[in-house]
Amino acid sequence: MQTILGAGGDIGSLLAKELKQFSEKIRLVARYPSQVNGNDELVSADLLDPDAVSEAVRDSKIVYLTVGLKYDFRIWQSQWPAIIRNVVDACVLHGSKLVFFDNVYMYDKGAIPNMTEDSPMAPPSKKGTVRLEVVRHIMEAMATRNLKALIARSADFYGPASKNGILNILVLNAAAKGKKMSWQADPYKVHSFTYTPDAAKATAMLGNTESAFGQVWHLPTSSERLTGHQLIELASGLKMRKASYRVLTPFILSLGGLFDRSIRELKEMQYQNDRDYFFNSDKFCTAFAFTPTSYRDGITETLKREYQSLNQ
Repeated sequence: MQTILGAGGDIGSLLAKELKQFSEKIRLVARYPSQVNGNDELVSADLLDPDAVSEAVRDSKIVYLTVGLKYDFRIWQSQWPAIIRNVVDACVLHGSKLVFFDNVYMYDKGAIPNMTEDSPMAPPSKKGTVRLEVVRHIMEAMATRNLKALIARSADFYGPASKNGILNILVLNAAAKGKKMSWQADPYKVHSFTYTPDAAKATAMLGNTESAFGQVWHLPTSSERLTGHQLIELASGLKMRKASYRVLTPFILSLGGLFDRSIRELKEMQYQNDRDYFFNSDKFCTAFAFTPTSYRDGITETLKREYQSLNQ
């Protein structure tokens, strides 16, 4: 049995499809889980409930934690510590291996121009501090409680039907609709994005590779160093339209944040957009002989899917 906790998100559904090549028994756990493969075991559970998590993990060989919480520091601060405690406790109790799908918020801002698995962890943001606490809890359990785990880390992501991918939200959804696109802070800085189908495929591969455990892995991400402006031009060219976009400066975010908490929450993260942001995935690509999807191919497929959804 391989179990996905947080199965309804951008990564969880794709991961469920990828896991079929490794196991006939897939359990999808969410508040309102739905079928992906047609024969998945569906479990409705609140990850804040330790008993519910324990039952959801029972009999699982491998557990994937891919849950995404609302982009609100208050929710992250109150819920992430409880969720990771419940999941780690359940995995230890049932002897399940844990694969944690992570982001880059815990890295020192000086590491952002060339992030590797060895980059220093010294987050400058409140959300990053929460993510570091989660990572430390996993590492402590690995060191003291015999937890077998790995961390699969992704850059900002994008992909077909991705509801939370920042490139989808700012650029690709607007491009598909013929609307004006947006970018945060500085469009002339490099910014890496992980393609969600690549991330899901790689996460499944890691979970089913015994030697991968006990390590941090950057999920495969194109090594192309494209700026925000170049990504916008690429998306515009594929749609045969002019690259028209607005820049969401810190001032604009501050102003928008007066009326929208989600926008206000973005302000502390602008250190990831006012300098080059490059995500190095050489470790995974070398170990697994994996070639990440190019931005042209990934954006082409994403725009195709978005256009199809608009015309259904």
